[in-house]
This record gives sequence, structure tokens and C-alpha cells, in this order.
Amino acid sequence: MGLIGNRTLAAVTSAALALTGLAPVAGWAAAGDKTLTGGFDVGPGGFPGNFNPLMATTGYMALTLNYQPLFVYDGKLSQIVGQLAKSYTVSDDKKTYTITLQPDVKWQDGTPFTSADVAFTLKLAQDKTSGSVYVDRLSAITDVETPDAHTVVLKLSKVNLSLLDTLTKLMMLPKHKLEKIDPSTLPRNPYWTDHPIATGPFVFDKYVTDQYVEYSRFKEYWRGEPKIARVVNRYFKTTAGAVSALKSGEIQISYVNADDLSAFKGDKGFHVIKGNSFVVNYLGFNFGAKIWDNQKVRQAVMYAINRKAIVDSLYGGMAKVANCGYVVDRYVPKGLNDYAYDPEKARQLLKEAGWDKINGSKPIKVLTYYNTQLSDNVLGAMQAMLSQVGINIVPRDVDMSTYNATIYATTPDYDSFGLVYAGLTNGPDPSNLNIGLNASQIPPNGSNYTRVNLPGVSKAFDTALSDADGSKYDSDFQNVCKAMNTDLPWATLWVTDRFGVASAKLKDFVWMPAPGGGPYASHPEKWDIAN
Repeated sequence: MGLIGNRTLAAVTSAALALTGLAPVAGWAAAGDKTLTGGFDVGPGGFPGNFNPLMATTGYMALTLNYQPLFVYDGKLSQIVGQLAKSYTVSDDKKTYTITLQPDVKWQDGTPFTSADVAFTLKLAQDKTSGSVYVDRLSAITDVETPDAHTVVLKLSKVNLSLLDTLTKLMMLPKHKLEKIDPSTLPRNPYWTDHPIATGPFVFDKYVTDQYVEYSRFKEYWRGEPKIARVVNRYFKTTAGAVSALKSGEIQISYVNADDLSAFKGDKGFHVIKGNSFVVNYLGFNFGAKIWDNQKVRQAVMYAINRKAIVDSLYGGMAKVANCGYVVDRYVPKGLNDYAYDPEKARQLLKEAGWDKINGSKPIKVLTYYNTQLSDNVLGAMQAMLSQVGINIVPRDVDMSTYNATIYATTPDYDSFGLVYAGLTNGPDPSNLNIGLNASQIPPNGSNYTRVNLPGVSKAFDTALSDADGSKYDSDFQNVCKAMNTDLPWATLWVTDRFGVASAKLKDFVWMPAPGGGPYASHPEKWDIAN
């Protein structure tokens, strides 16, 4: 089946649509219009049905078609560049940020974007009742000044060297649309799917539950009218459905698993995009269960899992064993314990810790949102390896909403999960892990949902984040890595390569397989499809 470009959607047969379970979308068939359809955020964690950017931790690829932050990473995730911010300066004491906004930016209803919108967004993001995931990360901001329509001055109570990284994720919101809405209603407010407005190149038009989101181009976009008329983000629970849709021409881009690549080998109609996932997969110990309090037990888990064998056999070598939570070389020191596979040592550590009395053979549920065949195989392999030393785990895969509801429950439920199998984006800025591992971030204060309370880990983060001038930033976060490797808040496993497949007919298309798709400089206004 041909590419949906200048052709109408009628070129895609109703039979094909019936096979995918996707209903036709009104407006796709406008003659001469180009429609880019993709599985931008594939899988259980990629399309959570949340369109409130204050609550977003994934799904950025689709969100950034519409919303925009002040700053983004460049296309290589190596440095921060301005988006809605034209430039910025930082005072010598690192406590005042003066940001100059891009001129002539408009909201999608024609209203000018100004410093008042920035001040409003920051205030909303600091409000716990709004459901914002940025409350703690923005807590150092004590005042936001707006001396004119295009200047914002941020006053900080203390140095926060990760502030710009946080501002790459915080999408700007329209004051004139949201200021009369009670912030406490925003987590589930119909505004987010009832024609919300933003400053991005594409306007949110329609969401059909668990099927797709449709966007249309914003002709007055400040960087120029987009070349593509419509973008449709299709939802696929697994990559298998996305691969079929790619091969049939129903979609033109998707994230895929490594074991999907053989379907495109030698096919000149597609390009394979390979990149670092920037994600460490890990087994997170639920410290609320109390069975992991003894460090020897956590060490035993590491020694019991043959991580290299799993990487070689199940990932086909397309992953790298990780011995702390970071992947960027400058934050990973030499001399870490590599926890080489040693089941006999694992048994001895469990005996010394008194595992028979702590838990014994009682089943330990491993909660995960991964539901691919690959993840099933990985969990099966770990289950077999751990059982050999006397640890009995039982995988429990759930959808993303159930996963979040379980881990963020006020009281951790050991019967629901004693472990999590998950992945966390961590780089280029290493401070991101603080909210998941520092004891000060145990809910409701942050995202430390496995209730890690290890003084050595917390102290290492606190020291790194209090570095006044940034001169010891790299070495401080190497010390965080050492603390993670020694104290084991997680059983760190590996960092995988990730892959996308794009139609060869796409032009000027920037996409990388890092989770959530950014935010980074992808310039959707330049995307095009060859006739």
C-alpha cells in the first residue's frame, strides 16, 4: 500500500483500517493535503492518554507538535538551545536568570505570547494542586519578574544547576485560557482534549480514545507555516502492529524493537534510525516491603542475574551492561563493582543476611509496564536465574495507568509489588535521577516511589546539587554513581540501543529513538513528504 502523502486517505482501503481497528478520520481526505501518520509514541509507556503537559513524563514527541518549552536540547541531545527563549544570561551567583523571549510568537488563537504567560506557567507548575510533576524541581524559584512583554527574570533562593534542563520539559501554557480554571481541576480537565491552544507548529484537533490524535498545521506559526497539513499520531500497544502498518504504508514512522528490524532488511523504502536510549533498565527494590533493607540481599540480586548473557542472547548485543544509573561517560567513574555473574556468591550473601527468615520462597511480584515479547523473555530469564539462588519472583505486567496508580499509592503495597522492572531516562543532565532516588523525594514530595532511603545516596545527590559554581559537577555526579553502585537503591541492568523506522519518502525529518521523543530541536515545520 502506498505512502499517505499527496494521496488521499481513500488510497488506504477500508479493509486495512478494519484490520488495525482504526476508524477513518474526518478531514484526512482533503485533496492535495499532505498527511504524516506515525506511531510516534509506541508501547505501554508511550501513549498514556495524558494531554496535560504539566503531568507529562513521556509522550513528548506528540506533545511537542503542539506545545513548546522555553528551551530544548539540540538534535543530538548534547546541549541546551533556545526555543521560545531567544537568549538568556545568568548572574555571577547563579541565582538570577534573565530570559529574552522570541519576538512575534502567537498562541494558536492569534493572541501574542508574552512574559505574562511564562510567569503564569511557572506559578501553575509550582502549584501542587495542579498535578504538576515540576513542583520540587522549580522550588528554588522564589520570584518571577516581567519588566516587559519579552523579558522574564527568575529569582532563585539557591543555586539550581539543573534549572535549564527542567525548563526544556516545562511546556508554556496560555494565561488567557487557563487563569480562570481552578488548578485543582486541571489533572482531569476536559480543556486538554477540547481544542487546547499552544505556540507550536500543529494544532490539536481530535483525540479518539486509545486510537489516534490528529493535528493540523498552524499557518501563523512563528517559524513559518509547516509544509505538512496534518500529523496523526497512531497508538499501538506493541511494535508488532506498528511494523505491519509501516509495511502496508498506513504510517510513515514508528519506534520499533530490535527484533523488528529484520522486517526491513534490504528494503530501500525505509530508513532505520538507531540511537542511544538514554535509559537504564533496572529492578527497583520496593523498600516499603522491608525485605530489601539488608544490603547483602540487594547485592545477591545483582550477582544472581547474568546480565551479559541476557544482553548477548536476548538483545543480540544491542545493549550495554550498566553498573549505575548513568550512561553519559563523564558521569561514570572507573573502578565500579561490575557484579559479574556469581550465583554461588549470591547464595552465600542471602545465607548471611538470613533470607529464609526475611522472605524465603514467598513469591515477590515484579510490577512492570513493559508488555512486549522481548520483555517477557527478559523477565523469564531473570526469574529463572533468581530462582536458582532462592529468590522467587513473579512478573506482573499492567497498563501504564495501573502502574502509576500502584506505585504512587500513599502506602506501598507489598502484595502489589516487591520490585519494579522499569526504565528511566537519565541523560544529558544527571540531576534527573534525584527525584527518584533521594529520600527527600519520597511521595508526595517527589517521584521516589520505591521509597529509597539510603543516606549515602541522598547525601551524594545533595552534595552534587549544591555545587555553587558547577566546577565539580562531573566529579560530584561520579560520586552519585559510586553511591548507587555500592548501596544499590536499584539493581541496575543495562542500557539498550533503540530504533525507529521511517519511510524513505520523508524529507527533513528529525526523530530520535530516545524515550518520549524529546523535547529536542526536531523542527516539525520543516518536515515534508516526497510525492
